[in-house]
Amino acid sequence: MTTTFAACAPRWCSLSARLLGWRPAEFWGATPAELLMAVSEPLDPSTPTPPSRELIARLMERDTHE
Repeated sequence: MTTTFAACAPRWCSLSARLLGWRPAEFWGATPAELLMAVSEPLDPSTPTPPSRELIARLMERDTHE
């Protein structure tokens, strides 16, 4: 994976605002799993699993060193 958390966050925040009506505080207060559930079809078996805590931690750690 070459995409960083910092690179993805603005787009995810924008999408959550337009699709869900979320303000930035609501976006930043949500977990990735909550965001995924909010934008996915209910009970869709093709919905990818959300990133693990470990992956999120690694992405955030990597972003602090760039």
